[in-house]
Order: sequence, then structure tokens, then C-alpha cells
Amino acid sequence: MKKTLTTLMALALLATGCKDDKKTEETSAKPEATIAPVSDATMENAVIYEANIRNYSPEGTFNEFTKDIPKLKELGVKVVWLMPVYPISMKRRKATADKSIEDITDPAEKKKYLGSYYAITDYTAINPDLGTLEDFQKLVKTAHDNGMYVILDWVANHTGWDHKWITEHPEYYEKNKKGEVTDPLNPETGEPWGWTDVAHLDYKSKTLYEPMTNEMLYWVKEQGIDGFRCDVADNVPTEFWNYAIPKLKEVKPVFMLMESDKEYLLKGQFDMGYGWVAHHLMNDVAKGKKQVVDLKKFLAERPGKYEADDIFMNFTSNHDENAWNGTEYERLDGGAEAFAALTYVMPGMPLIYTGQEYDVKKRLKFFEQDPIDKNAGKMFAVYEKLGKLKNENPALNGGKKPASFKLLYTSDTESVLAFEREKDGKKVIYVANLSKQPITFNIPVDGTFTNYMTGEKVTFKDKQKIEAEGWQYWILTQ
Repeated sequence: MKKTLTTLMALALLATGCKDDKKTEETSAKPEATIAPVSDATMENAVIYEANIRNYSPEGTFNEFTKDIPKLKELGVKVVWLMPVYPISMKRRKATADKSIEDITDPAEKKKYLGSYYAITDYTAINPDLGTLEDFQKLVKTAHDNGMYVILDWVANHTGWDHKWITEHPEYYEKNKKGEVTDPLNPETGEPWGWTDVAHLDYKSKTLYEPMTNEMLYWVKEQGIDGFRCDVADNVPTEFWNYAIPKLKEVKPVFMLMESDKEYLLKGQFDMGYGWVAHHLMNDVAKGKKQVVDLKKFLAERPGKYEADDIFMNFTSNHDENAWNGTEYERLDGGAEAFAALTYVMPGMPLIYTGQEYDVKKRLKFFEQDPIDKNAGKMFAVYEKLGKLKNENPALNGGKKPASFKLLYTSDTESVLAFEREKDGKKVIYVANLSKQPITFNIPVDGTFTNYMTGEKVTFKDKQKIEAEGWQYWILTQ
């Protein structure tokens, strides 16, 4: 009887054209899991993809991205990181880096400014610009069906100015001396970051711990997602993460990525951090501000600073780097491919950011739609080959039980990086001229190998002279 009555009520609503979209979304069926729970073993040889849904297609929707998930599988992707999927606040919405939407007077122009994904007005709703909850559920199911885990971008540090907590729970927010809710401040200097479109949350009293954790639990319990990428994780007290993440793991295993490289966070609840130091060194080496010896020094010393099971995400680009500091082609000169290959073979997990697989050479606009051109160029095939090697060769394991890593001596310490990785009887050697100048050098490598990227057999003799063009690299398998 109850089921029949519910059906009749639903039909009546449809017949009258009345529909409560929010309620419809909230009562949608939970996606059924078609993939084993995330585990340490699944992360050993994973590739992660950062999806900027707004700019992935001209439509800027979940559905258009979902269509291409099988293509991501071709690239060896095992983790899909979705940039925030939640509704964006209108109040103080940014139009440009230094202009608010309130500064725009032309109504037609005002419409194009969609704001920052990170100015959230409701943590448990879907941004209608991207689609519906059902569309989101289809994306998650399709990813799971293709052997991929889905993690959501979580912004625990601040909300948009339209969030109901500002009026219903002002005690959740940081205040200035006048008692006014403030935008986020740099904890070291007390100065504003310039994130004027968001309101800074206050964790000092701990009253926020439970409600924020409950918001995260919704996505794990009700929508079956597999973890979170936590925005500015080190701006949120470690105590909160130590409170919240175990509660998520009581529901199911989750994978936790932090936008930080702080060792104290990795010693706690997070699985993977950002490889910021390596990223900035790659940029500086490409620009001639640093030498390869500086990159070698970092790679040699990092294991002493972190624990053996700490994972780092390696990247040549991401949404912040692309938008504010330039594309990998701007920052890495002609070495974009050589450094991309490095992110796959060095310890850690490689990241592909939206558009990198299609050779996109523009800075994607941050506050409005700016779709990529999805015409496969050179890099799709490069990422496909690198992904296959990462997925299949244990010598590139980069998770909690990584393959060994050993730097190799070269006669050119300024320009050449060489190292070997080894595990379970498999070995991979990376050799690269990380400069734009042709060079001659030697390395202590002896044997016949396959040049993985070309498929050709190559023979190296100990300390033989090797000629390399600018940015030339080898990935040697045996």
C-alpha cells in the first residue's frame, strides 16, 4: 500500500508539472559498487586524473566527461579526482583574479562568470551547471565499471558567502576584531590570502568537527565515492583530520590525498601528498635557475625526511599551476615530455590534468568556462605508453611498498638525470638530458635494453660516450 501511494503521488507531481529538484536529487538511488574497495595494493601502480568538468567539454557537464571515461582507461588512469562538484556561491563571486561579480554591471557579461569551484554554497548538493545528481551517479558507476576510483575535492577550510552556516551557525567561522566573518588569512602572517570570495571556517572550538565530518560522510555512505582530495589541508588543524578520516574509514576504505607536503599530515591519516618540491625543481631546472644536481639532491634526501610508506603525487601541471603560473609548455620549455616521463618513473603517483593528454597549450580560465580542444596530438600516445608501463611493471611501483630507487652517476651533473628502479626482478632505467643543449656524457650502464618509448633495442657499454639532443630521454627496460 505504501509503495502504491508513493507511486501515485509521484505521478501526480509529474502530471501537474510540479517538481522539487533538490528533493528529487536527495532521494536518488545510491550507485551500486562494481569495483573492489580501494586498497594499498591498487595504488602501487596507479595514475590519477584531475577532471575539470567545466572545461572538459563545450557543454561542461558530467555526462560529456562520462562518455570519455573509457578513453581515460586507455591512459592507465585508476583514480579520477573531480574538482568540486557543489553549487557555487553568488555573493562575492569572483569574475577575475581581482574583480568580484558585484563589480560587473552588464547583465550579459555577468552571466559568463561562473565563479570558483572552491566557493561552495552547499557541501551535499550538485552544481546544476554540471548536471544532476543522477548524472553524477552515472559518472561514478561508469568509472567503477572501468576499474577507476572516484575521489572528490573537499574544501574544509572555507565556504562561499551564501552558505547557510553563515547565518545559522556564525560560530563556525573566523571573525575579525569587529566580530565580522572574514575571508581566509595566512596563519603565519595574519594577512589575507586574497580569497575574497570565501569565508574562513574556525576549527578552534571544535564545534565544526561533527557537522563537517557528516558532510563528508554523505558522499561516502550515500554516493559511494572512494576518497577525497583535501584542499589546503595544512590550513585545517591536524586534529580535525584525525577526527574525521577514521570515521570515513569505518564506512569503507578510502584514499586520501592532501594538497600539502607536510610530513606530519602523512604520518597521520593521509595516503598521498603533493610533490611540490619536485615540481618546482623541475620548473627551475627547465628555466636554468637550478641544475639537475639540485633535483638529484632532493630525490636522494627525501626518503630521510618522510616515512617509507608516504606517497607523493608527481605532476607537471594541475588546475592552479595551469591557471596562475602557465602551462607545462610555458614553464618547462621543450622539456614537457621528458619531465612528464619523469613523473611516471620516479617514486610516487603521476597526475594528468584536464587537457594535458590533448596537448592543450592554453591557461584555462578559472572563473568562467574555457573548454579544451580534444584533438589527440602527440601526448595522448605518450601518456598511453607511460600509463601501460606504470600499470604493468612493478619496477615503477610507487605506493606504500615502492620499488627501489638508485641514482646513477653521470659525467654531466649539470644536465643529466639518471636512475634505476627495481622490484620483483624487473628493472627500469631513466636517463634524460634535462636541458635544451645537445650534450655528450657517459653513465655506468652496461647491457642491452629496450628503449621503451620507441620499442628499439639499444646497447649501452659502461662509460661509453652517449650523445643526446636537447630534452632527449630514454626509458630502458630489460
